Amino acid sequence: MGGAAAERNAVDGPYARYVLMVLVGVYTLTWMDRTILSILAEDIKAHFGLSDAELGFLHGTAFGVFYALFGFPFGRLADRWKRVRLLSICISIWSMMTVFCGLAGSIGQLVAARIGVGIGEASAVPSAYSLLSDWFSRGRRGTALGIFSTGFYLGQGLAFAIGGLVVASWLSSFGEAGPFGLRGWQTAFMVVGLPGLLIAILVSTLREPRRGLSDGTYPPAEKDIWLRLFDDIASVIPPFTFYQAARTGPKVLAVNIAAALIVASAAWGLIAASGDRMQWIAIAIGWYAAFTAAQMLRARDPATFALTWKAPAFLYTTIGFGFSSMLVLNMGFWTAPLALRSLPVDKATVGMVLGASAAICGMAGVFVGGRLSDIMLRRHAAGRIHVGIASTVIPVPFVIGMCLTHNPWIFFLLNLPVIFVGIMWMAAGAATIQEIVLPRMRGTASVTYILVSTLVGSALGPYLVGKVSAAQGSLATGLMAGLLAVPIAVAALWMAARHVQSAEATKVERARAAGEAVEQEPVGVAAHAEHRQFERQLS
Repeated sequence: MGGAAAERNAVDGPYARYVLMVLVGVYTLTWMDRTILSILAEDIKAHFGLSDAELGFLHGTAFGVFYALFGFPFGRLADRWKRVRLLSICISIWSMMTVFCGLAGSIGQLVAARIGVGIGEASAVPSAYSLLSDWFSRGRRGTALGIFSTGFYLGQGLAFAIGGLVVASWLSSFGEAGPFGLRGWQTAFMVVGLPGLLIAILVSTLREPRRGLSDGTYPPAEKDIWLRLFDDIASVIPPFTFYQAARTGPKVLAVNIAAALIVASAAWGLIAASGDRMQWIAIAIGWYAAFTAAQMLRARDPATFALTWKAPAFLYTTIGFGFSSMLVLNMGFWTAPLALRSLPVDKATVGMVLGASAAICGMAGVFVGGRLSDIMLRRHAAGRIHVGIASTVIPVPFVIGMCLTHNPWIFFLLNLPVIFVGIMWMAAGAATIQEIVLPRMRGTASVTYILVSTLVGSALGPYLVGKVSAAQGSLATGLMAGLLAVPIAVAALWMAARHVQSAEATKVERARAAGEAVEQEPVGVAAHAEHRQFERQLS
């Protein structure tokens, strides 16, 4: 009992906070490596002769689709294997692929390297969410996830600042091409990629918490981990998906083939209409893979399926925050190119100003958003969702102002509330997803959330902005067109707010009805009840 008590006391304790700080560093690294493309976009566009739509594909779709696809098997693996070990391995992978982005000699090689970054980073969020949900109790989880999410803008800020500084310094020192024929944009990729190898070593030293530690539950031990990983990979990577569906049964295979034909027909029509073959092939693969993943989850883990794909609260939350992310991702990528095209400023200045703005306002925004979501939860069961709705709506007039002004001071000042308020939804969404499923399902729930939201926000947002920009000859017009995602996000989140309370209250019963064996630790239940009493006293 002494060991169990000591383990429970570690929840919310000093070591939990140390783990949180390390994982903030990991999340910072992910956003440095994926966002560095933004400040380098104009150089890459000129070097390879790309259109804005192709830039949007490179930043959003090429990265996002494969990030989402491999997130499913890696998220499932995070539910079964040592999350610390999985995370350290994948950090090494995506860091090296970022370096390879800098070594790319063709657009094909750059696309391949971006895909590699997406595959490597696919393990980061589900592993981190699962770890933090075990190290922090329900009443502090939103705050912890909010602090973790500060890495979003800290990484963006560092990427802007480092990228702009490296390119400007390289140009002044060597001109267009320096040692080994490298250009400034190539060197910037290497500068942000190599530190990840040191972070991977640090992560490998973290302790692995017992699953369900903060909730007082004991999930059953997992078996056949690697065989099931192969099955999960085959469940989302065509053409292995057909084999997996056939193993499940002829009816499942027939439905799977029908879904593939429907998605392929839609992609063909979109390719004919837009001419963007790679974009819609990638999107088609992503959506078909999402359908297959849901099919396989329903057959192999009906309890998790019941609490995710089958649950209205989960689906509305996922779709709503997916469209909320579109605004953040559009501005995160296109703000630097918009500034460079519409303002009388140089790349180094843009990088430093946007970098400082992103780091300070973004980190403050995700922290305040996480804390506010905890406070609002004490007042209303859907309090976290209400934070998400406000975070999505408030930035809209400021974005429009940025698109219309040509004054640098006004532009950069308007960007501050866009960053600060626009990211407050992140911790609210993460905490909501974690709370409406059981502890053993958190990795899978996180990656399902990421799968859908990435295929909505990342794979569509930057591309569609670029497409409108290329068609209209105005990036500002493209960004304002991207605001059409806001009413969709608000509608979905409003529906989510109507379902989250019952979803959390009935999750154990619904899981048991689907065949889950849920064991609850009496002391954990008592501790949880005490914590709920503490929350009521605060409110």
